[in-house]
Amino acid sequence: MTIKDKAAVVGVGATPYYKRGQSYPQTELSMACRAVLLALEDAGLSVQDLDGFALYAQACEPAELAATLGVPEVRFTTMITGGGGASAGALGVAAAAIHGGMATTVVTVMTVQQRDRRLGGSSVGGQLTYGQAAMGISRPYTAFSSNSGLLGPGHAAALIARRHMHLYGTEREHFAEVCITSRDNAIRRPTALQTTPLSMDDYFNARMIADPLCLFDYTLETDGAVAVVTVSADRARDLRHPPVYVMGSAHGGIGRTGPLNWKWLQMPEDDLVSSGSRSAARRMYEMAGIGPADVDVALIYDNFSPMVIMQLEDYGFCPVGQGGPFVADGNIRWKGGSIPVNTHGGNLSEGYVIGMTHVREAVEQLRGTAVNQVDGAEVALVTGGTSLLPMSGTLLRKG
Repeated sequence: MTIKDKAAVVGVGATPYYKRGQSYPQTELSMACRAVLLALEDAGLSVQDLDGFALYAQACEPAELAATLGVPEVRFTTMITGGGGASAGALGVAAAAIHGGMATTVVTVMTVQQRDRRLGGSSVGGQLTYGQAAMGISRPYTAFSSNSGLLGPGHAAALIARRHMHLYGTEREHFAEVCITSRDNAIRRPTALQTTPLSMDDYFNARMIADPLCLFDYTLETDGAVAVVTVSADRARDLRHPPVYVMGSAHGGIGRTGPLNWKWLQMPEDDLVSSGSRSAARRMYEMAGIGPADVDVALIYDNFSPMVIMQLEDYGFCPVGQGGPFVADGNIRWKGGSIPVNTHGGNLSEGYVIGMTHVREAVEQLRGTAVNQVDGAEVALVTGGTSLLPMSGTLLRKG
């Protein structure tokens, strides 16, 4: 049984994106509710229709969210392990729940206030913060990783990036191209937090954070919420907007460790120097019955700029080790690129809502309403990761 074209995204809702800490006095819960209500309205549905949640990264507690919204009955709820690596995969879970008859209207939502999710911060409501969960705070291997200087995801990303540079000749200029392209796209987008033009000189003059990664190689820290609504393909045809069908979706990764797994970094080199997405990419393409050449626009999870390059390799847009020259040749640019990437500005320049901004942009591209619209866009790839397991990828197509 496959979920190909059995479900469709029909509604998108979002709060404004705020710089870290500027969303107060709102709460993560209130922003989540606002985004869900806007997504339902966008679809032409109401809270009375909502009966399922497909969540990830400890976005919110489903019972609290359902009670606050006034959902009559929750028939399905699940939360995928890990962090932003599951953002794309959550759409596949929603589609599976609908195809399996477990729910009719499923919401996927991410909400975040970065001030309360800082690395090593205090727990919120008795739960570990996002940074604590990601770093394995209070777990035995934390002593090993912290004593080795691995205090955050950026340190692990820096090691992986440096190894990619050593093996394949990748250069910082290639990372800069990813950052500059993202900024160029964000400049035209009203939702973006960073709209100042970025030059190569600006990039190289920025302070180094974890060599070879400088300030612009890191994702933004953003507050906000984004939600999408998924229903069956049959039902989607009668709603407000043309449906955006889920063609294929997969999440997971290599069983030994995750790729950007900043807790130990002891996987074989072929897995280490990658985004860890190859197995999910293969299964996703097989389900959809298409390949990389059929994708018109790619919304690639960009927590760190080198991970965009490695995902381009893992998802088959260029050979392994050739991601640097591929981006240097202009292939990811909105105009003239062979595969436009992060046309909204991505996590690096628009805002970081742990992957859901990419889903929003994919839907807008396929509806034909994107700010930086890709001409003739029919198929969009959305990825999640790299992070803890799982990594994920989902292919969406225009209805």
